[in-house]
Amino acid sequence: MAQDGTLAIDLGSTTTVVAFEGSDGNGPRLLELPPYSCTDPTVVPSLLWFSGPDDRRPLIGRQVLEAGAAALESPLLCRDFKRRIGAAQGVEWGTLGAERVGRLLLERLWEQLPPELLPRRLVLTAPIDSYRNYRQWLHRATADLPVEEVALVDEPTAAAIGAGLPPGSRVLVVDLGGGTIDLSLVALEGGEGKAAPIAQLLRFAGRSLEDSRQTLRCARIIGKAGLALGGRDIDRWIAKALVPDAPADGSLLETAEQLKCALSEEATAIRFWSAPGATSPRPLGLDRASLEELLRQKGLLDALNQLLNAVLAAARAEGLEPADIDAVLPVGGSSRIPLIRRWLIERCPGVPLRDERPIEAVALGALALTPGLRVKDVLSRGVSLRCWDRRSHGYRWHPLFLAGQSWPTARPLELVLACSRADQSELELVLGEPRLEDRSEVIFVEGLPQLRSRPAGTAAVEPWAGTPPTVSLDPPGNRGEDRLRLRFTIDSQGQLLLESEDLVTGLHSSARALGPVR
Repeated sequence: MAQDGTLAIDLGSTTTVVAFEGSDGNGPRLLELPPYSCTDPTVVPSLLWFSGPDDRRPLIGRQVLEAGAAALESPLLCRDFKRRIGAAQGVEWGTLGAERVGRLLLERLWEQLPPELLPRRLVLTAPIDSYRNYRQWLHRATADLPVEEVALVDEPTAAAIGAGLPPGSRVLVVDLGGGTIDLSLVALEGGEGKAAPIAQLLRFAGRSLEDSRQTLRCARIIGKAGLALGGRDIDRWIAKALVPDAPADGSLLETAEQLKCALSEEATAIRFWSAPGATSPRPLGLDRASLEELLRQKGLLDALNQLLNAVLAAARAEGLEPADIDAVLPVGGSSRIPLIRRWLIERCPGVPLRDERPIEAVALGALALTPGLRVKDVLSRGVSLRCWDRRSHGYRWHPLFLAGQSWPTARPLELVLACSRADQSELELVLGEPRLEDRSEVIFVEGLPQLRSRPAGTAAVEPWAGTPPTVSLDPPGNRGEDRLRLRFTIDSQGQLLLESEDLVTGLHSSARALGPVR
């Protein structure tokens, strides 16, 4: 049976993850795409092997590994091309450049989708430091794909959302890929009174939005540092340590990688390697302690310390300390090495380590950031709550959800309210929305989102019509006393819902609808 839904492709330097979420509500899943994909985890190695410059049917992913070509130093092998996409001067091979190789990979992956899947929308991920140029490339790379809606998200935001972190978080993303190590401290969009992050549209209703005035909705880089050292270098170290008289390439390098992966789960591992011309395979064994000592000798931890120190120095320049980081998010295959995880815990004490899904978090987050891309999924106006300001001894409007907020919301927005007078027996919840003529808004013209700019100054808020809802206080509260914790959400019907908790009595109220938002 045909199934529509959203397809996410996380094109990585080392591996590419393809995930799908159908409209049946069964949740996302990673897709196996034989003969290109591997299992455990289900990924497509970002490898292409060309027979010549005009080859339009190269070997891809697992095919390259099975042909024994992944470790060869040859211009026929294309790898690590992602970081050259969108660069000012691309590195060419024959008549193929990095952008053409990347586009060819996307096209072949699309061709291998299971025939019963009919994606209505496609969401892709982009490096945050080359987002603009990468976005332009994706416009061209997806132009011929038969899909009506195409969207783009930045990788740190997708990884954080995929790991279950809330909007507005400050996240240290530690990306240990096959060829590079990148540490980025980023601030996600969203948080209290701000619109949560959402995928940026590239194509909507079959029409390109390349010339639209959408604002870029990326995480903000607070600090970033990187090094051209990665998982393949660790494989070479292992291969040289185990078989010093053999070149660290080909099947030996693959065996070293298998040992490295196995030691992420086991204390000892043995794999068999067949040397060129040998009549029988040779067992190669390694234990976790020996691997960790090898990594220390090679200076891996020293390099990581230098990178982290550079990122934290940039954070301190903005007044942020390590304790202000909400979570550490390891991504990439090498992040599963136990020594790396212990190093992260030691260097970031007290900061939660969110390492449940280092491989697929970006793709799953991309799906979560693409809530259908329908007009009803995005607020065009927003909603605010009138609150008592103890500093000014007066009322002010506090934004709950801004224009651009996607709905239904994934998690509640919490707000603590204080009493504004003595013996207050109820709190009145005066809600309002910014006036169109005074604020920035997202509007839709012939089904296409357009951004209307706001003049300088604070936007005026127009209260909702009707009698404001109230929350009773028993016993009555005192002026300036924190009394209620409110939790606001927007459901699938566009209704603003409220749950409340009395901070004095501990009583909770069930969710009630306050009215529709728009």
